[in-house]
Amino acid sequence: MSDQQRKIYQSEGDRYEALISREDYQGNIPRAIDEIVSVDGLDVLDLGAGTGRLTLMLAPRVKSIRAFDASAEMLRVCRERLMVSGLSNWQVDVADHRQLPVEDHSVDLVVSGWSVSYLAVWNPDSWRRELEKWLGEMKRVLNGGSFIILFESLGTGNDSPIQLDHLKDYYPWLEEVGFQSKWIRTDYKFESIEEAEELSRFFFGNELGDKVRKNNWIILPECTGVWWKKISVNHDFNVTLSERSLRAKSLG
Repeated sequence: MSDQQRKIYQSEGDRYEALISREDYQGNIPRAIDEIVSVDGLDVLDLGAGTGRLTLMLAPRVKSIRAFDASAEMLRVCRERLMVSGLSNWQVDVADHRQLPVEDHSVDLVVSGWSVSYLAVWNPDSWRRELEKWLGEMKRVLNGGSFIILFESLGTGNDSPIQLDHLKDYYPWLEEVGFQSKWIRTDYKFESIEEAEELSRFFFGNELGDKVRKNNWIILPECTGVWWKKISVNHDFNVTLSERSLRAKSLG
């Protein structure tokens, strides 16, 4: 993540939501989730929820949904959107992916969009250990037989998927620990070329902003990877003693 994007997450929730509201105009994200699991009546966690991209999508169908993010600014927008939704089955809290205020084995589904990868990006020297902490926490909070579904970038401004260099360790790690994967298009559709250029430049930087202007892209192509893993009833369901010890140390 660039310094520009870090600042956006800290202070530009409304403008960020203006961008995200244009993403996936064809509705491929909810279709991808439905192909993996039926969300109706489930207790769900949305990790790195941001302004509520997945939270608002799932809330009308699930039994309950809890949205977590490290950014209070992003969650401010998420909370405001939920408050006008007419729904009451939600909760919004600041929390770290690796240490959630959630009871053991109380969740039926974890979703996360464009977020878990930051554990690798922000911790280049200890990325594997941090991701293992996260996966251990998922095994702790999830019921046996439940799913984790992750969405991560495979290139914005690309018609075909590419592996991003800053995620070069993260992609193979997901396969190593048993995630299945596919890719989908999540193209943005803007109201005008001016809006497309302004919002693309705002979040992705000048290089993509220039590309949007050059190609006259009101529809900005984007490829997104979908990774999913089922937490089995037996082996994965039981949090190991070492995982419990690691978590106890982190809490201490």
